[in-house]
Amino acid sequence: MTTTAFPTSAAGAPQVGELAPDFTLVDQHGVDVTLSSVRGRKFAAVVFYPFAFSGICTGELREIRDRLEDFQDGDIQVFTISCDTMYSLRAWADLEGHFFPLLSDHWPHGAVATRYSVFNGEQGAPLRATFLVDRDGRVAWREINGPGEGRDFVAYRAALAELRHAATVQ
Repeated sequence: MTTTAFPTSAAGAPQVGELAPDFTLVDQHGVDVTLSSVRGRKFAAVVFYPFAFSGICTGELREIRDRLEDFQDGDIQVFTISCDTMYSLRAWADLEGHFFPLLSDHWPHGAVATRYSVFNGEQGAPLRATFLVDRDGRVAWREINGPGEGRDFVAYRAALAELRHAATVQ
């Protein structure tokens, strides 16, 4: 991963084994959603993406929506985050059929993305980043991509499978 091209370096992003920063953000329906609400009960997939209605982001969220059983089930909750307003996210969710939480990090603008060190100040949007969080609230896996770089869904699915497997062995 190269971080020199990013106005805000992803170098400070939570590392595997570190506590994932907690957050409360409003979803596309105006409901407050808190990461720590699943702590002790579920794993979390915290998925940052730059912009609703954009090409790569639309394709990636469709991948999550269309294969939701791969990404979210009784043990894993998906939280998607962008700096779009709640109203934009609602329009996008209605258009695309997204029924998982689309969270707005609009105001204070990019505060959660900044806490995760994935805010791109030049674009005013998060980098494309995924953090898998275990039931204890610790980062179990992460992937951070720069502008224009799509996610590696093969690696993402493998990390989710490994997380699920580790939980069954304990």
